[in-house]
Amino acid sequence: MSTREPLRHEALIEELAGHLAPVKPLPSPAQRAAIWLAAVAFVGLLGAAFADLPAIADRLAAAPDMWIAVAGSTLTAILAALAAFQLSVPDRSRLWVFLPWPAVIVWVAASGWGCLRGWSIPGTHNVHANDERDCLLIIVGLSIPLSALLIVMLRKAYTLHPALTALTAGLAAAAAAATLLNLFHPFDATASDLAVHALAVAGVIVAIRIFGARALSSAKDFSAAV
Repeated sequence: MSTREPLRHEALIEELAGHLAPVKPLPSPAQRAAIWLAAVAFVGLLGAAFADLPAIADRLAAAPDMWIAVAGSTLTAILAALAAFQLSVPDRSRLWVFLPWPAVIVWVAASGWGCLRGWSIPGTHNVHANDERDCLLIIVGLSIPLSALLIVMLRKAYTLHPALTALTAGLAAAAAAATLLNLFHPFDATASDLAVHALAVAGVIVAIRIFGARALSSAKDFSAAV
């Protein structure tokens, strides 16, 4: 090999490196989860401006199952968001998917407990078909923008588990929407109401699992191609 070959290689490397733009590292998963949760809190503040907050406080305090269910759904949204952003990082274990599930159990158990309670909360009225329809629409309607924002944020990373990441993201968005629903839900817990909530939450999770996984997979393929 002539002495000119190393010089050519060095010149080529310098030329290629000279056009590289510095890559700004992503914030930590916890920081990105906090940003998304701040967006959820902002939506909650907007909703609170039109809600009867004293009535909501009285209703939640009237029975333990009410505030425990809200605490469970809130904690589910927080932990699922954190887990989704952890799963979006290539070197993180897929076991992060289990992080929010203890909170899910608390949420579901407290909601079911409310259906078994033998007395009604004062200040609430019986749920009608139109009320159940509105609950479903609110959960789905809130989940769409929240999940879209979450998927966009997750696409900035490089997940090795797009299906698990999308599933956990769907759980975070659905739980956040179910929590926000309490701002406009002056009803006591009933079996039919719980069934509608479960249907809406499950539908959101399945939809985001399907479409979100595709979006995250396409982002991964694009990064690999680049």
